[in-house]
Amino acid sequence: MPRAIGTKRAILDAALELAATRGITGTTMDDVAELAGVAKGSLYYNFSSKDNLFEALLQEGVGALADSLREARAGLHGRAALEALITVLLDRIEANAGLAKLMAAEIFRTDRAWQKTLFALRHDALAVFAEAIAEAKPATAAAGTSGLMASSVFGAVLMAGLEWLVFEPNRHRDEVSAAILESLSGGLLA
Repeated sequence: MPRAIGTKRAILDAALELAATRGITGTTMDDVAELAGVAKGSLYYNFSSKDNLFEALLQEGVGALADSLREARAGLHGRAALEALITVLLDRIEANAGLAKLMAAEIFRTDRAWQKTLFALRHDALAVFAEAIAEAKPATAAAGTSGLMASSVFGAVLMAGLEWLVFEPNRHRDEVSAAILESLSGGLLA
């Protein structure tokens, strides 16, 4: 999904800002229109419902994340690929903490109208990690565990990134990345 411009962009940005602080349930279309500085008619012209609005928001954000991950992995293999993926994911979390919060809150909500879309986008993003893991450790592909490991890594990075931004914002991203990599490489249990 291409990045929205103009009125649509203002609406999506307002929806994200509100949902990141209030949650989707606590965000009304009236609030979105007010914060975006648009008439309700413009809001509903661009997005016929709150479900459509948040589906578009998640589609744009998670789709862009998956694209960034694919770009980061291009030409890299093994540990270098995983390091690049972790770094890019942390960068994306830092650049768009609101979306990261929204993803963390929504990823396991199975009652949402956009769940199928989010599942497909999540799968695309995780596939990049799974491919890198299977390449770095071929036994995971044979055992069918590279997807589960990808979920573990993605979840760990997402939560560590949010912890970093909320509780240790003065820490450098490279320190966060190094701590995650140390945990993943057996540093905790070695």
